[in-house]
Amino acid sequence: MTQNKTYIQSYITIQNNEIVLNGSSVFKIEPTNFADFSKQAYRNFDIQYPKFFKMDTLSKLAFLGAELLLSPITSVEQENNIALVLANKSSSLDTDVKYQESISDKENYYPSPAVFVYTLPNICLGEISIRHQLKSENSFFIFDVFNTEFMSNYSNILLNSDKADVVLCGWVEFFNDEYKAFLCTISKEENTKYTNENINTLYNKSSWKH
Repeated sequence: MTQNKTYIQSYITIQNNEIVLNGSSVFKIEPTNFADFSKQAYRNFDIQYPKFFKMDTLSKLAFLGAELLLSPITSVEQENNIALVLANKSSSLDTDVKYQESISDKENYYPSPAVFVYTLPNICLGEISIRHQLKSENSFFIFDVFNTEFMSNYSNILLNSDKADVVLCGWVEFFNDEYKAFLCTISKEENTKYTNENINTLYNKSSWKH
């Protein structure tokens, strides 16, 4: 089967206290921890979604990236046929550690339900889906490094089999307050702005520190 060509529509990177949208810095602050950075970013973009503050760190990271990419192309009044294909290295380990701490102290034993619900990496997909009314395909993969070829091929299959009109694809890694996100939207709609780009080239243009 010959696949139709797909095109990157927009992309975002989040790391080192900065958010870069389509190659342009849209938010940057002095070095601080992720909790403070995410809170300031939320307020800077005037996001109205109080549940954000109850999310774990991985979900906040993915949510912020998805918010800036999807808000211009989704409607809260209708279902949006957008698939989610994300990956990282540490899974939900940052949250798992916090949950383990809540049950390790026999003198102060309290399994936190609020933390426990985020002890799977794909929970961030659910948060994005609820926010943007998505009921289409979604998958979360674990790789040692971002496997751009696999993620690109998987996204293209979803688009060319009409499983989705748009795919939000990317990498969201968070552990011990070290974070990095690279997300992009892909569709079959021609976009001459990124004709010579693909996930791999855009990812490598970002200043990643593995």
